[in-house]
Amino acid sequence: MKKEDCIFCKIANGEIPSKTLYEDEDFRVILDLGPATKGHALILPKEHAANIYEITDSQAAKVMVVAKKMAALITEKLQCDGFNLVQNNGETAGQTVNHFHLHLIPRYQNDGQKILWKPGEASQEELEEVKRQITE
Repeated sequence: MKKEDCIFCKIANGEIPSKTLYEDEDFRVILDLGPATKGHALILPKEHAANIYEITDSQAAKVMVVAKKMAALITEKLQCDGFNLVQNNGETAGQTVNHFHLHLIPRYQNDGQKILWKPGEASQEELEEVKRQITE
């Protein structure tokens, strides 16, 4: 179901113009207006879900099929050196629009972008405790 006050619902359903790279019955893939790199695109579901917690299992599966297809196409056409798929959930994680979307970010040698984290350390006991918390 589309949410009337959601800008990504309006873009995904063609109510607001976009630079569309691909469209099917479930998704629209558009170029990002604030690209991290050349070819940075977004996969937008046409049905509203605020985040990964709300997207259906079926839509989650389909979005990865579209991501694979688009990553291959963008890599071929733009000759990028690598590729990031980024999906943020919640403001703390960097989500700025509350409509599930997947970033397709082509990567180029020396493009200046950093999509990394500093690995921490955890003892076997800490890992076991986290495992227990999640699985019990």
